[in-house]
Amino acid sequence: MLSALPAVLLGLDFSCAPSKRKPLTLAWGRRSGDVVKLDRVDELPTLAQFEALIAADAAMPALAQGFVMACDFPMGLPRPFVDALMQHGPGALPVSLQGALGGHASERPSPAQKLIDALHDHCNDRAGFQRLVDGWGQDWHLDREAGSKLLHRAGDKAMPGLSSTSPLQTRYVPVGKMYFEGMRRLVDADLTLPGLRAGRPQAIAMEAYPGLLSGEVLGKRSYKSDADANPERLIARMDLVDALEQGRTRLKLRLKLSPAQRDSLVADPKGDRLDAALCLMQAAWAHREAERGAPCWGLPTPIDPLEGWILTA
Repeated sequence: MLSALPAVLLGLDFSCAPSKRKPLTLAWGRRSGDVVKLDRVDELPTLAQFEALIAADAAMPALAQGFVMACDFPMGLPRPFVDALMQHGPGALPVSLQGALGGHASERPSPAQKLIDALHDHCNDRAGFQRLVDGWGQDWHLDREAGSKLLHRAGDKAMPGLSSTSPLQTRYVPVGKMYFEGMRRLVDADLTLPGLRAGRPQAIAMEAYPGLLSGEVLGKRSYKSDADANPERLIARMDLVDALEQGRTRLKLRLKLSPAQRDSLVADPKGDRLDAALCLMQAAWAHREAERGAPCWGLPTPIDPLEGWILTA
């Protein structure tokens, strides 16, 4: 574990194709004891801005001493899917993935890096990755859970009653494309991904899932809407922010907000700002666990180096 933990915490609500209408949303904060102070929420309309922010030579003074970031996208793929790539291809994938299945996170390159490198070499872009996943669903006659191509990882279903979206989902909520674009940039920036790869020791990124906290508080109630006027979801966002401020989650952390920040989180109908804040809370949990001496930032050990794990699951 690091002798001095980075003070800056980041919570990232990610998009595989950000724009001014749907930017990346980044919550900045710091933790003192069990209190997490939200400093600000930024919007990044391009992936290039995100790359510049986390780069090793980034010019932003606030990140000069490092950061701990929780990202709302998968950092791994289901092992049976990768195993099928090794057995069936297509193309040269079996060769480029050689050693990934039996490898360890401490290797250089690690299995997680071999996987994302091989996928980018083969697929070129996220549309190519979608075609690869479609081929898995249509052409490969393999055992799949409930007959579906949308396999889950162990961590996706680790919380009773909750499940994150399969990393092989490339439509509707294109989580697979988020893996393809997000993981590439974390590796290129040489970030340390606990349990997955060793990189810059003061630049830490882990997988988060806002639904773990929102589901605990709200159950099946939705807090997101594309329409501005949805009173039920507005009330749900208010209830969720209340719970975070009061520390009424199993994380036992309290989110400190100014009145203006509270209004901003509640007023966002798409829930992007609130999702970034939920990721920030998961980053703060990992930060506290590391401060208490927990190995691997509170994640279970060992982690499957191809599947990864979700913070707090």
